[in-house]
Amino acid sequence: MTIDGQAEAFLEMLAAERGAAANTLAAYAADLDDFLGFLRTRGVSAWAADASHVAAYVRQLYELGLAARTQARKLSTLRQFFLFLLREGRRSDNPMAEFASPRLPKALPKYLSEAEVMALFGAARELSGLKGLKAVAGLEILYATGLRVSELLALKGEALSTDAQMLLIKGKGGRERMVPLSAPAKDAAAALREVMEQKKPVPRYLFSGRDPREPMTRQGFALLLKQVAVQAGVDPERLSPHVLRHSFASHLLAHGADLRSLQKLLGHADISTTEIYTHVLAERLQKLVNTLHPLAE
Repeated sequence: MTIDGQAEAFLEMLAAERGAAANTLAAYAADLDDFLGFLRTRGVSAWAADASHVAAYVRQLYELGLAARTQARKLSTLRQFFLFLLREGRRSDNPMAEFASPRLPKALPKYLSEAEVMALFGAARELSGLKGLKAVAGLEILYATGLRVSELLALKGEALSTDAQMLLIKGKGGRERMVPLSAPAKDAAAALREVMEQKKPVPRYLFSGRDPREPMTRQGFALLLKQVAVQAGVDPERLSPHVLRHSFASHLLAHGADLRSLQKLLGHADISTTEIYTHVLAERLQKLVNTLHPLAE
């Protein structure tokens, strides 16, 4: 990657001021590298790029057939990058000012049925050894709390080891939130911890990787879930840690939770992000009318 000094300064700002995670920074860096590489082929720097260069880049993204969501993400990166240069006094204008992101279709969150989640729990309990303990603990904690996979894998070895009924989580942007703990989640974590503490050296993380000083990778955990899905008779392509987060949210709403409470549990900065789950509310209201309305058949 050939990120220049301006882009480096932008990425440092994201890390220092916004608490951007490593994966987020990597995505921004890749988008900037793509755009700056495009400019280099035209002998132009980010200092001198104007609206015509941005227009040419946007046209190239379209011609490459990139998905609207990918185009929107790349343009969002550029919008923030040029705003940063403007605020830092490194540019006197913003060439992104007149460019709108492509309109995205509203995608409904993918989630599993409650029966499918229960089947996953059953399959995970049938796995033997450390793999089974990690699968059960991971499922119990994710489905009980709605954590992001990065938040789950960042849990230290002693996590969920006290009598506390709530867990303090540091999420996106360094924002902290409290999530309630279920007894099964704490029991599953205790069973996993008991085995991990017998290792020398004792791993630093509850879900440790091959290196005891490092956590399990996101890819490794996702692969474990796929194996559980196969055992449970659930299409492994439909299961990921984020699908479990969506399932947690969707099932809570289906059982009567409100959007504001769900926003706090998920750690969303804006209620509009939580509103993607309103399809569940709509389904619940429709069932309510069909069941209780005097004219319902």
